[in-house]
Amino acid sequence: MQVTRKHLAMALVAAFVFNLVVMGAGAWYSTTNAPPIPQEVVGPDGEEITTKDQVQAGKTVFQSDGLMNHGSILGNGAYYGPDYTADALDLKVRHMREYYARAEHNASYTNLSAGDRAAVNATVQSELGGSEAGDVVQYSAAELYAHQQVREEYVRRYHEGESHRGVPADMIDSEERARQFADFAMWTAWVSHTDRPGGENSFTNEWPFAPGAGNQPPASAMTWSVVAMVLLVAGAGAGIWLYRAIELDEPDSAGVSIPDPDDVTILPSQIAATRFVAIGALLFLAQVLLGGLLAHFYIERDAFFGLGERFGFEILQWLPFALAKTWHIDLGILWIATLWLGAGVFLPALLTGYEPTNQARYVNGLLVALVVVVVGGLVGIWLGAQGYIDGALWWILGNEGLEYLEVGRLWQVGLLAGFLIWAVLVWRGFRPLLQREQRFGLAHMILYAGGSIALLFCAGFLYTPQTNIVVTEFWRWWVVHMWVEGAFEFFIVAIVGLVLVSMNLLQKKSAEKAVMLQALFVMGTGVIGVSHHYWWVGQPDIWVPIGSAFSTLELIPLVLILYEALGQYRVMVQSGEGFPYTLPFMFIIASGVWNFVGAGVLGFFINLPLINYYEHGTYLTVGHAHAAMFGAFGFLAIGMAVYMLRITTRSGAWSERRLRWSFWLWNVGLALMVFVSVLPVGFLQLETVFTAGYDAGRSLAFYEQPIVQALFWARMPGDTLIILGTAIFGYDVVAKLRNQSAAETPTEGSQPIADRVLGDD
Repeated sequence: MQVTRKHLAMALVAAFVFNLVVMGAGAWYSTTNAPPIPQEVVGPDGEEITTKDQVQAGKTVFQSDGLMNHGSILGNGAYYGPDYTADALDLKVRHMREYYARAEHNASYTNLSAGDRAAVNATVQSELGGSEAGDVVQYSAAELYAHQQVREEYVRRYHEGESHRGVPADMIDSEERARQFADFAMWTAWVSHTDRPGGENSFTNEWPFAPGAGNQPPASAMTWSVVAMVLLVAGAGAGIWLYRAIELDEPDSAGVSIPDPDDVTILPSQIAATRFVAIGALLFLAQVLLGGLLAHFYIERDAFFGLGERFGFEILQWLPFALAKTWHIDLGILWIATLWLGAGVFLPALLTGYEPTNQARYVNGLLVALVVVVVGGLVGIWLGAQGYIDGALWWILGNEGLEYLEVGRLWQVGLLAGFLIWAVLVWRGFRPLLQREQRFGLAHMILYAGGSIALLFCAGFLYTPQTNIVVTEFWRWWVVHMWVEGAFEFFIVAIVGLVLVSMNLLQKKSAEKAVMLQALFVMGTGVIGVSHHYWWVGQPDIWVPIGSAFSTLELIPLVLILYEALGQYRVMVQSGEGFPYTLPFMFIIASGVWNFVGAGVLGFFINLPLINYYEHGTYLTVGHAHAAMFGAFGFLAIGMAVYMLRITTRSGAWSERRLRWSFWLWNVGLALMVFVSVLPVGFLQLETVFTAGYDAGRSLAFYEQPIVQALFWARMPGDTLIILGTAIFGYDVVAKLRNQSAAETPTEGSQPIADRVLGDD
């Protein structure tokens, strides 16, 4: 099949426009069909119980006090605490049963006969199933009693504190605010059991699984799971056929002169770019240390190996799980982004031999700005979550309180500005190449990928603390998922293509063709694939078929990336011991393998609608996230960093020993963590949800089971290996940066890579 780069570029543009139309229409439809917040909830005698303003105030408490990184809402958030939606629904059912048991039988529910309990259960289920949406919602006497009990339960937990749950005192600083949070949680519970007007399912498509409230998986979950399996087989076959039919060139080292690092002239901007590696390594080490603490919190919820009692330091008050989890997530994004930003400003000079005026100064300025934003954002999170920033400033300067987007709005603006400055610097560096190549060239695609990261980040500015949580979640997932499954994947294939070209293993035109084809698959599936996050969070059920189809097809580009990784491994093996870039290749190959395992295999499994209905918000997602985020994006970022260090470090000072230790410590540690601890806990959780309901699978009782506690302890070897590998990596980075080659001024004929790249189109 004679498919040119121009044909692929046109198809890529068409896919982009199609995605824009679908998601734009979906944004309008989802916003207009978001679950309503009643203006008023009243009791059986008309007395006011709560209002829309109080529910919205409860959402503000949820965000400002970092509760999304302690537990979850509508299945989204942290898994340490309960899912507040499921918890509120379960408490509502239990207290309503208790009310009817005492009102009708003058006995506690647990003391009723089996027949009487069945009658009470049927009454409660019927009452919840008959709830109707409206501006004014009227509770029964049983619902009023349950609501009041949940309020007091949340005051005890989140204001007074419960150390056995890992909740510090004054996590919510007043009883009134704790009751507002309870009102918010109870509204999400009401949404989960109340049918959409004119529909057969609740606003959340009957999630969470709670038979006592009448919540059972909808028929669409089974139907579209079967469709997804059929589509996987058909789509994978069609995708692989198309990939092979286009006859893409593969990397090949036979008969190729691979540029030696000693022959590359190092320019000032490249030396400046390597400083990003040092900052990235520091952020990485902080992240994995916090990860170890978080894992241990599941075992000792109010201590750390007894050190608190010995030294009088209450870790739960100063560094509670929610705050440590917030920093852990943000640092994970930041160290990967830092290394990618560094690679982005390093590669232009390598491929063009061109150094714009003051480029090194601007690169150093970008690094300083990044450090300011990172430190400001992390400090703001602590101050905001600890209640030191009051009024409207809490979400501007402090913590916005949404998972992955925790930093305050001011710091988010700073990050966006950093992306834009980075794009300008990359454009300046690539200018000679941009002027020669067509608009679908590799340099252009790096800018497109970077621009798409910045563009999608803007979706995080389309909501405020007063926005309906369902609408907020819609836009949040635009940033989180479309970054990971769209823009980041696009960036991966473009960067790998550039690296292969710089190593003289692939012609530029062949790399462009391969990158565009893979980007076409990524953009054609991953962007709309975000919709699998909308199934159970209060969005219209139209997302179930759309999300099932496109989430299934997301596996196809990951298969192709794995295929590319295997081809790169073959090249590395054939190149022999004289190949100077073996180590960067190892990280790039590992990235492709983990991307397939984490995002592909585990992602496909948990995104089958019928599985996802029960699995949503369990440890199976933790396994998927760690394998995909660190295994795929982290290893690629480290591979780019090692490539930069290999080129800039003096040959006499270059050693791979420590980096190889880090490589295997990370891979073995990640495998142990995911397959020995995290996934087994997830499967036990899934079984518990199947048999006892969703809330049981997220309960403290589940986590305190001996077998689950043993599996948490089994995570320690894997975590230890990852921490050790990161510490060795950080030490090695410092050692190599102290032995860098001196920066030079480019001279004509001194850049073999640039001469070949600029002449290849």
